[in-house]
Amino acid sequence: MSARTVTQVTHRIPGLVLRDHTFILPLDYAKPGRTINVYAREVVAPGKEDANLPYLVYFQGGPGSGAPRPADAGGWIGRALQDYRVLLLDQRGTGRSTPVTAQTLAGLGDAQTQADYLMHFRADNIVRDAEAIRQQLLGDQPWSILGQSYGGFCAMRYLSASPQGLKHVLITGGIPSLTRPADDVYRATYRRVADKNRLYYQRYPDDAALVRRIVDHLRTHAVQLPGGGDLTPQRFLQLGLHLGMSGGFEALHYLLEEAFVTGADGQALLNWNFLFHLEQMQNFDTNPIYTLLHEACYTQGTASQWSAQRLLAECPEFALDGVEPVLFTGEMVYPWMLDAYTQLRPLKDAANILAARADWPQLYDVQRLKQNTVPVAAAVYYDDMYVHREFSEETAALVPNIKLWMTNEYEHNGLRADGGAVLGRLLRMVRGEV
Repeated sequence: MSARTVTQVTHRIPGLVLRDHTFILPLDYAKPGRTINVYAREVVAPGKEDANLPYLVYFQGGPGSGAPRPADAGGWIGRALQDYRVLLLDQRGTGRSTPVTAQTLAGLGDAQTQADYLMHFRADNIVRDAEAIRQQLLGDQPWSILGQSYGGFCAMRYLSASPQGLKHVLITGGIPSLTRPADDVYRATYRRVADKNRLYYQRYPDDAALVRRIVDHLRTHAVQLPGGGDLTPQRFLQLGLHLGMSGGFEALHYLLEEAFVTGADGQALLNWNFLFHLEQMQNFDTNPIYTLLHEACYTQGTASQWSAQRLLAECPEFALDGVEPVLFTGEMVYPWMLDAYTQLRPLKDAANILAARADWPQLYDVQRLKQNTVPVAAAVYYDDMYVHREFSEETAALVPNIKLWMTNEYEHNGLRADGGAVLGRLLRMVRGEV
């Protein structure tokens, strides 16, 4: 089904020309009828608005995050604009694309209806949206795509489902396993997170006692965050999500420095400023798709059954008692989150239905991918905490025409940390220049 377009608006800021696109697309491509809006922001360098430039479409990581909101011509976008007009896609359910929130889902009806609706918000339909948009903008002409993290999962789905729409594929920290179930992914992820914890405590050994003190305080005191959520020990330890990013160790350490203050009665209290900044570092409330569909990124004809929670029993080093130091968790979602986060509470029943569902469609056509002819260049970060390096290598070994740049120079957010250099190298690779 081709996309229908609504109002387009152009803005100019120093170094960038930005044009809004909103496309009206089917919620369910198998049963067209109900529609959603999918938003994309086109970015071009000033003076090139009318130039015949190829498109580079950006798929954001997540899942559940909108595309970047550019403020200047720096980073990877600045490098891309030398050769492309960039399309920043708000994947369905995120940003300005008929957002999925507790507020919007409440209008759909009961939990089963909400779960049925959310089944349409994975990479398969994100790619269907992109293909409908491509046909609207370019007809039969292919375009190039860049996928960061979960955006790389979308890129691999694109290669599997609609390779005719692709000229070049660039991936940063996001080559998924094609066949492994969620349990395999989370077993590997727990090991990676434990490694990052060890490195963190090597850098900041005094934080071990402070983390233990915070955890023990939270176990004996009910602490509410400024936004109304509950700060449990488990929620506090989710700050480990930042340990796989460059600068993440420092962000966590500097937050912990201000954890306690002394109250009027001389008792130690968790600092309100600490609670405020901690809450800002956790975006599960604002990006509910992350919690609702994170494990579904890996389910193909199987149910996740809250994989990360089940596998935690296999990882005694993450226990709250009897082990020192206390380890932070990472990119895992847990059923208790549907009680601790205010904007997830209304979605608890829908989340449990999704975790129990086994009728998830296949995401990847392995046989078709084994015949891939589209040039692909991918940065694989050697110490990536979120996307298991060995699984990425397994996939690359199955799919021809992929060039890997294996590096420990960057963490998972290399594209954000040094985007011009990272994108520049991938472009040279995909063009056969290196």
